[in-house]
Amino acid sequence: MNLYTVYENGALRTVTKVDFSDNKVYIIDDEKKIYVWVGLKSSEKKREFGQKKAEILNQKKKKPIKVELLEQNKEYGSFLAIMDLLMEGIDEITKTERRNELILKVEETKELIEAGLDPDLEAEITILANEISLENKPYEELSRDLAQKQLVFINSNKKINENDIKKKNEEILKSSTTYEELCWLLAQLEILKKRK
Repeated sequence: MNLYTVYENGALRTVTKVDFSDNKVYIIDDEKKIYVWVGLKSSEKKREFGQKKAEILNQKKKKPIKVELLEQNKEYGSFLAIMDLLMEGIDEITKTERRNELILKVEETKELIEAGLDPDLEAEITILANEISLENKPYEELSRDLAQKQLVFINSNKKINENDIKKKNEEILKSSTTYEELCWLLAQLEILKKRK
């Protein structure tokens, strides 16, 4: 993950945390999306520079990703999940390695139990999800694997063709699912298939 603050003259400066001040513009590149966060009192110049710089960063990537503009107090989706992390700050290791989101918090485990998921099943899924993540497969490959496994699981009696997989894969790629969530979903399907 790479974080930048945008100056009035269009210069970018790498930062390790985001304070979400209302006069600032930040660019957050989490490798799956580039977010341009705009404070309520930031100048029009900063906003424009932020969008232009984000597009330039995106063009330098091997495979361009989605650039999303977010205004202060109107944040949504997967960005909400990383706001606390951005305020706490990221160290150099976090910039180059994925965050380990597979360690479930107590509240999340309670929610799974309340939803009727057997805690042993949840633990089994966590272990397998972690093993999948350690394989370090590319995001696109995991997404395609998930698409295929979901279709096979849902349509066990129907033959799945390449076009179905491609469509399902596109849906997954548009959903902003994190790498760790893909691992979790793949593990869940694998274990449910075994238990079936």
